[in-house]
Amino acid sequence: MSDKAVPDGPAVFDGDAWWRDAVVYQIYPRSFADADGDGQGDLPGALARLDHLADLGVDAVWLSPFYPSPLADGGYDVAHYTDVDPRYGTLADFDAYVAAAAARDIKVIVDIVPNHCSAAHPRFRQALAAGPGSPEREWFLFRDEPNNWQSMFGGPAWTQTPDGQWYLHLFDSAQPDWNWRHPGVTAMFEDVLRFWLDRGVSGFRIDVAAMLFKEDGLPDVVPGSQGAPLAPGRSAVPYEHQPELLELYRSWRKILAAYPGPRGTVAEIWFADPAQARPYLTGDGLAQLFNFRLMPLPWSAAEFRAVIEESHRLARETGGSIPWVLGNHDVPRMATRFGIDQDLVRAPTADVLLGRVAVDHELGRRRARAATLLLLALPGAAYLYQGDELGLPEYLDMPAQARQDPMFERTGRAFIGRDGCRVPLPWSGTSAPYGFGPGGTWLPQPADWAHLTVAAQRDDPGSTLNLHRAAIALRREHPALGDGDLTWLDAPPGVLALTREPGFTLMVNFGPDAVPLPPHHDVLLASGPLDGGVLPADTAVWLS
Repeated sequence: MSDKAVPDGPAVFDGDAWWRDAVVYQIYPRSFADADGDGQGDLPGALARLDHLADLGVDAVWLSPFYPSPLADGGYDVAHYTDVDPRYGTLADFDAYVAAAAARDIKVIVDIVPNHCSAAHPRFRQALAAGPGSPEREWFLFRDEPNNWQSMFGGPAWTQTPDGQWYLHLFDSAQPDWNWRHPGVTAMFEDVLRFWLDRGVSGFRIDVAAMLFKEDGLPDVVPGSQGAPLAPGRSAVPYEHQPELLELYRSWRKILAAYPGPRGTVAEIWFADPAQARPYLTGDGLAQLFNFRLMPLPWSAAEFRAVIEESHRLARETGGSIPWVLGNHDVPRMATRFGIDQDLVRAPTADVLLGRVAVDHELGRRRARAATLLLLALPGAAYLYQGDELGLPEYLDMPAQARQDPMFERTGRAFIGRDGCRVPLPWSGTSAPYGFGPGGTWLPQPADWAHLTVAAQRDDPGSTLNLHRAAIALRREHPALGDGDLTWLDAPPGVLALTREPGFTLMVNFGPDAVPLPPHHDVLLASGPLDGGVLPADTAVWLS
């Protein structure tokens, strides 16, 4: 007995565009590979390791910011939108990377950071120098009195300048928000898009995509308004989901459509209610927005199924694309999140960031392997974060003096921050820097990662690295996988089972006890050893 997941939806507006079923690998450049020995990753280092991605089998790579930046927020404080930070190389290095990736049939996506810039950006420096009431200040959000908005990193979202005015920064004080009601801002970012499209990128990941426009008058946030009922395209928070965003993203899509490709966008938009996401995906809006809703979940079959059903229905009804993701540079590693006692912790992400957890690393890695097979079996695209293919855990015990995330200090060290998922990758060797580069590393690496290096896992058929390679290869080969539909199967409590036509079945055992496998011809892949005809706890299997 089975039930169809969703009714048939409308014809999709981007047809069979590559991003609808791509496997995309996120590179955090500072932590991927270092060629020049300064302890920080760079583009030549990424180029030297490009065959790792080709061997993994990914379709595209997303490069997190490599632009000139003081690195107050890991590069998301951009001082120059059309250049490469000298730490990472040059524009020629970027061009070489794009060309080498294309030679391996790998597309390149880059970050665009339109909500805010660096306080070192020339326009913000000009605004500070020009003073109150000047045209230069109109590019940003200066006011004589602050409202009650709070920074996403803790503390007020306003900083006072020496002349008495205040400027808005929804993140760190070194990241002033642009005024998107100024026509110069709109024109500048159109030029930025064209600059990188002319250099061959296949798309953009839009940072903080729901917050660009602020409600006229900058009204106070009403206490308790978050989570209030929503009208389509609106938010109870005056700096989120303003209706002007829809027209902006339609205009950006027209720019991308003018280039051969196709070329697309994927937006960083966290949504708790499908009403918030629906307007972006309908018609000629955004090509994709991330499905982050799996990331904060505890290890629960019922909760995973509820999110999968709701998200897949939204994609089918709008014709849009909502790629699945379980990790990125802002979220604790899933091998750690899933290693927490799920009966004691209901918000794994928050509790890891608070440092209030005891972790069973073996259990977490086993569950993360199962979650990977779930991710890659779902309809649509999937994003992988660097190091998840190695089963890396969060580095929770990093010394406080080594932490660099502004969240750490702005919350009075209550949140340990995101440094633990940004630790430089281990490539080879038995001790730090594990082949990351000829020098040290900008963040320290744990002393017990020798067994997790790429070299250590490459020839181990049971390694997490080879599980990813096998799953991505099967995903390319099996006609049922990629974009499309799914059908749920009846399953015992604590188990998810679904089929995809033709001839593919996924089963994931979230529960504590082994369960019988459904009828099948062959076992295509399993996240762990199978015990005869049963599926052990915390294990996933692909069947035909």
